[in-house]
Amino acid sequence: MIVDRLALLDFRNYRDATFELHPGVTAVLGDNGQGKTNLAEALAYLSTLSSFRGAPTESLVRDGADLAVIRAELHDEDDRTSLVEAEITTVGRNRVQVNKQRLPRIRDLLGVVRVSVFSPDDLVVVKGGPGDRRRLLDDALVALATKYDALRLELDRIVRQRNTLLKQSGPKQSGSGRVDPEVISTLDVWDARLTEVGERFGLARATLVERCAPMVVEAYEQLAGSPTSVELTYDPPWRAVGLAEALLAARDDDLRRGISTVGPHRDEVGFRVGGLPARTHASQGEQRTLALALRLAIHRLVAERTGSTPVLVLDDVLSELDPRRAEALLGHLPSGQVVITSAAELPAAARPDSVLRIHDGARV
Repeated sequence: MIVDRLALLDFRNYRDATFELHPGVTAVLGDNGQGKTNLAEALAYLSTLSSFRGAPTESLVRDGADLAVIRAELHDEDDRTSLVEAEITTVGRNRVQVNKQRLPRIRDLLGVVRVSVFSPDDLVVVKGGPGDRRRLLDDALVALATKYDALRLELDRIVRQRNTLLKQSGPKQSGSGRVDPEVISTLDVWDARLTEVGERFGLARATLVERCAPMVVEAYEQLAGSPTSVELTYDPPWRAVGLAEALLAARDDDLRRGISTVGPHRDEVGFRVGGLPARTHASQGEQRTLALALRLAIHRLVAERTGSTPVLVLDDVLSELDPRRAEALLGHLPSGQVVITSAAELPAAARPDSVLRIHDGARV
C-alpha cells in the first residue's frame, strides 16, 4: 500500500496542509515542535483510529477549531486507488468515508489503511507492565484480521460485566458471609462466555507469538550485528488446564477480591535476551533494539499474511539509537513506503527518495 497524498485540515498544529508522498523512503525533517510527529500521527490514525501517542481524540483538533479532517489518497498492490477521509470533532460523532461513501461505523475503516509505527515511546513495550505487551499483541492481531477487533471488544465487555457482578455479590456484600445461589448461577453464565471468547483470543495470541518469534530473532540480529539469543513466550497457566477450570479454581478468590484474576486480560508476554528477562536485565540499547525488532517483525508478518505492505513510520527513532544500530536499521529497511521523521539531517546511509521540511505546521 502506498499513500500518494496526505491532506490535513485543522489537525494538531496544521491549519491547512497537503503533502505529496512517494514510494520508497521519505524523510520528514524539521526542528522540534514543528509538526513532524503530528504528520506521522495523522497517517497512523487512519490505520488504528487512535493516537499512537495515547492522546485523547479531542486533542487532535487544532486549538480554536471544532473539526479536524485527515484525507489520504492511496493505491494498493493491484494499483486500485482509494480516497479515505476521517473527520474528528470535539462535539458529536466522528465520521469516516471511503471513496466518498460514509461508513456506518468508524471501526469499519480498520484494515483499509495499514500503517506500522515505531517511536521512542515503544520502549514501554519492553520496560512497562504486562498490559503494554498485551496491547502490542492485540494491536497486531487486529492489523492481521479486523475480526480480532470485535473479539477484543467482546472480551473487554465480558470482563467488565463479570467484575461488576463480583464486586456487587462477594461475601462481604451479602452480609452473611455466603454468596447467593442466584449469583453463582449468573457467574456460571459469565464464566462460560468468558471461556468461549477468552480461549479463542488466547489461541490467537499464542499463534501470533509462534509465527512472529523467528522474525523477531532475525530482525534483532540484523540490528545488533551479531547472533543473539532472543525469546518470546506466551504461556499463561490457564491454557494448560483450560480457562473454564482455571476460572472455577479462582472463583472464591475472585469473589473475595471483586475482580477477575484469571484470563487473557491478565496474561503476561515474556521477552528474554541472552536467556534473561529483557525488562529487568537487558541494557537500554538491548531494550530499544528488541522493541524495534518487535515492530519490524510484526510489520513483516502483516505484509506477508495480508498481501498488503503497511506504510512504515519511524518517528524520531534514529536519535535514540547508537550510530551502529542506526546504520544497521537503515541498511535493513523493509520494502515498501517508509516515512522517517527527524530533527537532524539523516545519515548518508538513509538515502531518502524524497525530503519534506516542516516548519510551524507547514511544508517549507
